[in-house]
Amino acid sequence: METYKSIFSIKRLWTILISGMVVMFGILLFLGSEVYQQAPPIPESIQTSSGEVLYSKSDIETGQNVWQSIGGMEQGSIWGHGAYLAPDWSADWLNREAKALLAIKKSQRQIAGLTEAELDALVKASLIKEMRSNTYDPDTGIITISDERLQAIRQVEAHYLDLYQGSTPEALDLRRDYAFALNGAITEQEARQLSAFYFWTAWGASTERPGKDITYTSNWPHEPLVANYPTAGMLMWSIASVILLLAAAGALIAFYVYQYDVWRDDMLPEEGLARTDIVGAATITPSMRATAKYFWLISAMFLAQVLFGIVTAHYAVEGQGLYGLPFAEYFPYAVTRTWHTQLAVLWIVTAFLAGGLYIGPLLSGRDPKFQRLGVNILFFSLVLIVVGSFAGQWAAIHRFVENLTTNFWFGHQGYEYIDLGRFWQIYLTIGLAIWAVLVIRAILPYLKDKIEMSLTYLVLVAVAAIALFYVPSLFWGQNPNLSVMEYWRWWVAHMWLEGIFEVFTVALISLLFVHMGLLRKMTATFMVLLATIIFLFGGVLGTFHHLYFSGTPVSVIAVGAMLSALEVVPLLLVGFEAYHRGKTERVEDWQQAYHWPFMFFAAVLFWNLIGAGLFGFLINTPIALYYIQGFNTTANHSHGALFGVYGMLGLGLMLYCMRGLTDVSQWNQKLIKTAFWCLNIGLAMMTFLSLLPQGAWQAYISINDGYSVARSAEVIQSDIMHALVWARVPGDVVFGVGVFAFAWFVFRAFVPKNKALG
Repeated sequence: METYKSIFSIKRLWTILISGMVVMFGILLFLGSEVYQQAPPIPESIQTSSGEVLYSKSDIETGQNVWQSIGGMEQGSIWGHGAYLAPDWSADWLNREAKALLAIKKSQRQIAGLTEAELDALVKASLIKEMRSNTYDPDTGIITISDERLQAIRQVEAHYLDLYQGSTPEALDLRRDYAFALNGAITEQEARQLSAFYFWTAWGASTERPGKDITYTSNWPHEPLVANYPTAGMLMWSIASVILLLAAAGALIAFYVYQYDVWRDDMLPEEGLARTDIVGAATITPSMRATAKYFWLISAMFLAQVLFGIVTAHYAVEGQGLYGLPFAEYFPYAVTRTWHTQLAVLWIVTAFLAGGLYIGPLLSGRDPKFQRLGVNILFFSLVLIVVGSFAGQWAAIHRFVENLTTNFWFGHQGYEYIDLGRFWQIYLTIGLAIWAVLVIRAILPYLKDKIEMSLTYLVLVAVAAIALFYVPSLFWGQNPNLSVMEYWRWWVAHMWLEGIFEVFTVALISLLFVHMGLLRKMTATFMVLLATIIFLFGGVLGTFHHLYFSGTPVSVIAVGAMLSALEVVPLLLVGFEAYHRGKTERVEDWQQAYHWPFMFFAAVLFWNLIGAGLFGFLINTPIALYYIQGFNTTANHSHGALFGVYGMLGLGLMLYCMRGLTDVSQWNQKLIKTAFWCLNIGLAMMTFLSLLPQGAWQAYISINDGYSVARSAEVIQSDIMHALVWARVPGDVVFGVGVFAFAWFVFRAFVPKNKALG
């Protein structure tokens, strides 16, 4: 195999990639087995020493299903994962129970000779000991509680019964503040079962692991009443991750500077840049032309996603309406947020899928048999999945789907980013498998015709991985342990969406640059292999930074902290890449046809550094995430990374494909320029003027007063937070202009004025 002018040969890079993949996924699966074994146990019953049963296992599991059916993580959060407007239910329950138990203990303890302060200290010590003691018996599966704690739990349960049934004026006020669905009230029995689930999540957050002095959630959330404080290990691993980041960044930059001198003369093809537009002259096959409808669908979903996002953000200040309109009667917060997050995933994924379907035949120069039919079947399947799953989620939140098993299959699963009912998940899994077959068989002829095959192999491996890595969404049932579900959920949300799709797109774009005569094959292969290896070593085990406080073992914090720091390292080099791409773009006149795809790819580099790198590392270290998990700092990162990186990547790939499906000379340059700059400027305004300050204010309160306070209605509905929510409006307006401009540009590209008039 040909070698490259580097300390690494292509063959050696493949060896590192394959061996590294075995090691990294081996560790990931091993720690996954530890998650299964060390997850907080779901007891057979919770009862007093006298035998009075408070909750059963069935109550907890049914309560979890009820929670899912009313929106789950789209209506408040559990263990810090979910929506930001309603409380984190684990932290909220824990705080309320601790306060209730403290008051009960104090009222029942009158010890002569003690001052008020001494009595308070004694009672608090008793509270901490009781709530942190692990009374779970693994032989019987029973958690034993005191009669005093039973009283406290009953008080908290009464609060939740009122809240979910709206039976008091105070409860109605909270329902408005939390933006609850007006037509989604649950029964008293369901509210009691939901309370059982909330209690179990709070029990795991306050109860110490057997033989250890930390809770199942590693002392999360920060709650002084029960002595939940960050551990020494959490701080040490955070410091170590920063040191590793600096060391790895220095090493990679030194390598890049050394390697850049070698690359300077070897980046361009041996014969120089192509003088003509090879891709523009390619034959557009029937299946490639059939992908046009995908881009119409992407534009529609993108537009709808942003509109639902604006409505969702507005609920933070009005709760149950939209500028006085009774919008929440039909589309409450849990619905709009579900659709907003799901549409973000779906339109970006559809852009990648359509890009693969278009570029496969473009490279090979022909359509395999029945390729066009497969493209059309896959399209209508995607439409059916979107419409069917969204209808099920809307019906579930409005309580039209009363059977909880039916809800699991066709309604709302309640797990952020994986909200689709199980039937629709299976349908999507099958669709991804069909897509992989369509793309692979289209590219295979290109593979046979090329001398250098490594880059094409990388694309094919990434295509297969896209189909494979969605399968973990099927690895839990209707009643999973929450820790186990979280482990598999982040396989999908982190590795599938954030990792594999980026590897696929980078490899595909590099292959296109080679095909277009813009980049030397060996250079492209080397760079993509190196990027994939860096992702592998940082991204795979970096998954664990999402799982620090999800009832997982302490080892998850150590591995997640160290390896997630490496995810940021390659993003430090994006300035070099942007500079190089800017230099090579304007060499030949024909490259102007690809100006806007290149611009969107350049925007990916910028947001990779800011949204994924800077905003991501802000919340990645254990000590930071301990205080700010589930705040708007997370929303700040997700907006900057999900749209800034993957959204821009999808739009750039879409424009690249439209280059062959439309007449570039008829493109409205003003529209696409407006769209590009408004999208980027609007996103920057949204993050820096609103989301980041909101998260910073909540972080201050969390560090100073406790996590549950920072997520309370008093803080979320405070004047400061309202002002910061309103500060998002200018950015939303600018961004919205960009979205409408982009959608109108797509329409005009496919339906030029002369054609529309004719």
